[in-house]
Amino acid sequence: MRYEAVAGHLDERGLRLFAASEARAAGRGGIALVSQLTGIARSTIGRGLKDLDREAAEWPHGLIRRSGGGRKAASVEQPGLRKALLRLVASATRGDPQADLLWVSRSHRHLSAALAEQGYRASRSLVSRLLNDLGFSLQANAKTREGSQHPDRDEQFQHINDAIERFRRGKQPAISVDTKKKELVGDFKNNGRELRRKGRPEAVRVHDFVIPGKGRAIPYGVYDIAANEGWVSVGVDHDTAAFAVESIRRWWQCMGRKRYPAATRLLITADCGGSNGARVRLWKVELQKLADQTALTISVAHHPPGTSKWNRIEHRMFAFISQNWRGKPLLTHKVIVQLIAATKTTSGLNIASAIDGSQYPKGAKVSDCEIANLKIRYDAFHPEWNYTFVPRRPPSDSAK
Repeated sequence: MRYEAVAGHLDERGLRLFAASEARAAGRGGIALVSQLTGIARSTIGRGLKDLDREAAEWPHGLIRRSGGGRKAASVEQPGLRKALLRLVASATRGDPQADLLWVSRSHRHLSAALAEQGYRASRSLVSRLLNDLGFSLQANAKTREGSQHPDRDEQFQHINDAIERFRRGKQPAISVDTKKKELVGDFKNNGRELRRKGRPEAVRVHDFVIPGKGRAIPYGVYDIAANEGWVSVGVDHDTAAFAVESIRRWWQCMGRKRYPAATRLLITADCGGSNGARVRLWKVELQKLADQTALTISVAHHPPGTSKWNRIEHRMFAFISQNWRGKPLLTHKVIVQLIAATKTTSGLNIASAIDGSQYPKGAKVSDCEIANLKIRYDAFHPEWNYTFVPRRPPSDSAK
């Protein structure tokens, strides 16, 4: 009865001392009797009797066992285990015949099997603990390398920021433009999750092949930097410079000129490549047409090569569109337009969207004569990135 009363409150050492005290009180045959009643081994009671004879100061405070007691760590019993594990993890080339590890992924199971082949005993849980002790953890890739940097990269960023600030102070529109990732239209898997009843995920296709008659959606965005609002044209044909400028034209007609009725200038910030690339001749020809039609003096500032992620439209508009439609199959072009237009943020982002069903064939040729007829002014600082189109004639009433 005394044992049952205290057993749940004592640790391993306390139970050992209790059993030893009872055995000593029982006298001759006490060890056997207490062992029979409590189930504690005789050897354990014997150790408890020795502990009772020790001075309290001899026992390290807070320890259940004496120093060095208990089962030895695997790394102690197998001295080369840690070094062998380090060699496996540090093998740099996957699949290299000269490397110790030949698997594609360094999973705990594979590492445990590789150690076993070298004569070590290490379970998956032990491998996990050893890796943690060695400072390893599961980590994803981090996009931090931008490749070679242009020596004037920072100066171009400053040039763009200064231009945006000038236009903002002058109450002139400044926009950021880019093409969002092309999307398959249909019941395809879309990354992310959405709330649904447990065990009832929305069924989608296993393979990502274009569905005839639906094709792909090409969202081209225009983001008004000062107004925090945007426009997205959802194309159905090709991502060409003509499509890009038409998207800007639609933004101006539907949103821009209402917000900036007295505007005489327009600043466009864009990536250095793609349909709005700095070297695309059709891009320049179409922008000249837009300047002629709207009577706007259009300035263009391109981001330096390899810095597309710094384009404002990427993290101020496209990122929120991706969040809004995550986990939702993009069944039709109409659904895509609705999901884009429904994107809102706490900072007041507002987006309008429409389908552009026009055809924009690839491979359109631009003659040298058309380039020569452009009314374009190149900036002194990196003219290949910074240039301005001046209207060649007043706009017609229909263009207004």
